[in-house]
Amino acid sequence: MTDQQKESLEERLKRLDAELAERRKDDGAEQAAEARASESRKGYAVAMKLSSEFVAAVIVGALLGYLLDHFAGTRPWGMIILLLLGFCAGVLNVMRAAGMVASPHPVDRLAGREPGKAASGRDATETKDGT
Repeated sequence: MTDQQKESLEERLKRLDAELAERRKDDGAEQAAEARASESRKGYAVAMKLSSEFVAAVIVGALLGYLLDHFAGTRPWGMIILLLLGFCAGVLNVMRAAGMVASPHPVDRLAGREPGKAASGRDATETKDGT
């Protein structure tokens, strides 16, 4: 190869390196934008989940109150009381889903361990020698 060909190859190599670096930078920006969009979608999903749990609890409370009033003839007290209970249940469900209140289930509180099992995995009645 002649010197002119080597210089031409080196020049092309530098140009290709520059283009590749530019494209990698653009890909990084696109990946960052996609990550931000993904986080935004996750936020919307959590908001929809929490709001639907709250609304469902209020609607169930109102419906049960209406049915109680209809069959027991206690209009409007059943609906008022059960609507308030539905509101409280909705707030509690939202707080549980958001992680602000502990779950009422013992299995959940023990981080997935079965009830009656110690942290070591042995039964609570077992001794160290396995009997």
